Order: sequence, then C-alpha cells, then structure tokens
Amino acid sequence: MNALELKIPPPALAVGLALLMWLTSLLVEPLPMSFGARLGAALALAAIGQSISISGMLAFRRAKTTVNPFKPDTASALVTNSVYRFTRNPMYVGLLLTLLGWAAFLSSPAALLFLIAFVLYMNRFQIEPEERVLSSLFGTDFTAYKARVRRWV
Repeated sequence: MNALELKIPPPALAVGLALLMWLTSLLVEPLPMSFGARLGAALALAAIGQSISISGMLAFRRAKTTVNPFKPDTASALVTNSVYRFTRNPMYVGLLLTLLGWAAFLSSPAALLFLIAFVLYMNRFQIEPEERVLSSLFGTDFTAYKARVRRWV
C-alpha cells in the first residue's frame, strides 16, 4: 500500500472524484432542488473552499517553504500561523469544500460517498506520509502543533 503514498496530486484526485461524482449523478435520482439553490450553494462552498486553499498556499509562500505535496521532506519551515491555526491541512479542506459544492450542484446524495473516499484516501496516502516527514523534520514542535490543531477542522 505504500506504493500509493504521495503519488496522486491532491487537485488531480479531486478532479477525478468530481468526474465520478458527475457520472454517479447520472445514475441516481437527484434531490429536488431548484437550479438557483443548487448553484448558490455550489458557488458559496467552492468560494469558501478555494479561499481556504489559497490562504494556505499563501502562508507557505510567505514562509518560503514548499507547497509541493510530493516532497514534504523539502519543507524549510513549520507553518502554524494564518489559517494553519485552525486546520493542519487547509489546502485539502478547501478541496473537500469544493467537492461538497460540486455535490450540492449535482444535487446527488450518492455523490457524497466520494467525499468520504476523498477524506479516507487523503488521510492514508497523503496526510499520514506528510506527517511522518514533518515529525522527523520538526520533532517536538510538530508534535505540539498536532496536539493543538486538528487534521481537518
């Protein structure tokens, strides 16, 4: 199973799951929601999600550390300020909220299953390997950070 660790770019995973969500929505009866309600919910969730993701990326840029999800070992700083005070993974929370917005637009309860798949995959194959590396790089500082800030929200 380690062969899948740090292999799929999180945005690519989100796009792939979004496609599967759309295909699933074609097979399962959607919830009765007006187009306006679906669009409003989708845009609001996507805007919030992307704002959180961008905030996380900007915090990394300000700290002059890598945003490359394949190379956590090149991190030069442990970022704990800005949005990282509330979640250890704002970029992934942002992707999750964007996928939730897509599910709202599709009005498909079955699409929500892919959100669970996203979280499970990210926890096992992206976040856990990143945390192992950060623990080895930043030791007790990272351990203390993990103790006070949740992985997702």
